[in-house]
Amino acid sequence: MDYIQLTPWDLALAAVLLIIPATISIALKLGLQKNLAIASVRTVVQLAFLGLILEWVFSANRWFYVVPMLGVMLFFAARAGIKRSSRRFPGAYVAAFGALALATSITTFSVTEVVIGVDQWYEPQYVIPLLGMLLGNGLTGISLGLDRMLSDMTTQRRAIEARLALGASLWRACLPWTREGVRNGMIPIINSMMIVGLVSLPGMMTGQILAGVPPADAVAYQILIMFMIAAATALGVIILCLIAFRAIAGSYERVKWEVITRHES
Repeated sequence: MDYIQLTPWDLALAAVLLIIPATISIALKLGLQKNLAIASVRTVVQLAFLGLILEWVFSANRWFYVVPMLGVMLFFAARAGIKRSSRRFPGAYVAAFGALALATSITTFSVTEVVIGVDQWYEPQYVIPLLGMLLGNGLTGISLGLDRMLSDMTTQRRAIEARLALGASLWRACLPWTREGVRNGMIPIINSMMIVGLVSLPGMMTGQILAGVPPADAVAYQILIMFMIAAATALGVIILCLIAFRAIAGSYERVKWEVITRHES
């Protein structure tokens, strides 16, 4: 089965579709037409540049080209994840990078080595797309989890102080809100798994089918991806929430409230 290759002219025709959201924005005075135009240009430029880089990396097929690219992807994912959270702590960006790096690398390389069985651990055809999908979902998870944990702890400061006054350890006093943060970070992927195949057709599966891959094979890979995302998101969220707890834990079983800062996401 072959696929129909798109030309630049085809993409230019597809850009006409942007008239719809632009018209809605103008008619309802939403003021989004400028942002829409900027986002559209960035989409084209960023993806075109990525396509050129991927072609070069795939053809070179060397680990010293793949690893730096993975590092750049991790950097921007961690940065985006923390920027989306309204509450932060000192070292949040480094912590997010470490949490995502550990969670996604464990998940990605265990799957590529054990489940898929690639010839080389750095096989760019598998490692880069898989890690990219994990990071796209993982950054949402860590941002939601961190924001919920720190926001709720700040709001419920008196309840935490009361628990400490009654003799609870710092861990026990903060555990309900830490647990809620982890739970909140995992909700999106669980919801996605509930409706996949019924309400939505995931992008990877759709792309494979459009590229001519048999639907059964595309479905198998999509199931694998959903399981990977669930595992990586859970690991990333719990690691970051635990790091956040350690960052705000003061001496003498007290919370260092002053290190929790608020930022507009």
